[in-house]
Amino acid sequence: MSSFITYLINGISLGSVYAIIALGYTMVYGIAKMLNFAHGDIIMVGGFTTYYIASVMGMPSAVGVLGAVVVCTALGVIIERIAYKPLREASSLSVLITAIGVSYFLQNAALIVFGADTKSFKSVIDIPSLSLMGGTVTVSGETMVTILSCIIILIGLTAFINKTKTGQAMLAVSEDKGAATLMGINVNRTIAVTFAIGSALAAVAGVLLCSSYPTLSSTTGAMPGIKAFVAAVFGGIGSIPGAMIGGIVLGIIENLSKAYISSQLSDAIVFAVLIIVLLVKPTGLMGKKIQEKV
Repeated sequence: MSSFITYLINGISLGSVYAIIALGYTMVYGIAKMLNFAHGDIIMVGGFTTYYIASVMGMPSAVGVLGAVVVCTALGVIIERIAYKPLREASSLSVLITAIGVSYFLQNAALIVFGADTKSFKSVIDIPSLSLMGGTVTVSGETMVTILSCIIILIGLTAFINKTKTGQAMLAVSEDKGAATLMGINVNRTIAVTFAIGSALAAVAGVLLCSSYPTLSSTTGAMPGIKAFVAAVFGGIGSIPGAMIGGIVLGIIENLSKAYISSQLSDAIVFAVLIIVLLVKPTGLMGKKIQEKV
């Protein structure tokens, strides 16, 4: 029983990282109606930024995390301005190919700048582990901070979108860009803000991921990015609560699959579950079916 609870808690922790990343995916898709497949590589940039500020330069971990958020936020805005803004009226296929190109560009740029060797990432979380059930279950500081961070981010993001003028502008743009423009909303600025928020969340997710799994390379964000996209689709892409639920469920399924079935088949099981869910509910768990007027 204690081992199951340990696997479950670790699965929730991993799922929380997926959920934070998936929030970036679902926001960009919900507002800009595009899939930013370079999102996973921004995770890697956040990890490397924290690594060099905290480990190489010897500055406090908090400065490293803040530096990662600032760098990734700026990078997200630059990517949107250079790569995606010129394609605002282009076909979805053109945007998709561009996103894949940006992803490979970031990975190869990281190889040139940071090198091909895998770095050992020092955790930025210095909180003692917590013992439960008479010491049979141990919850690490990284796990507690990751789960708590996910909850705080979800609450903060929901309040931002529902209570602020910028958040209301995001909702308006997601409904109808043309009507939002007629109402005086700056669509380009709103989309840029969306990319900035999503990239900042990717930086936080990168730091949490590398703190729990302390290795770092140019491809660190590739697979977590894909799994977070799966989580966003699983929960209903475009839905913030859906991204949260999808990420956590995905993390639990992956961790329990590794523990009780096969560590080699865990990824296949995750994608198989996604296929089954989409066959039953094509819009995802919390997605809404959109009716287009002809």
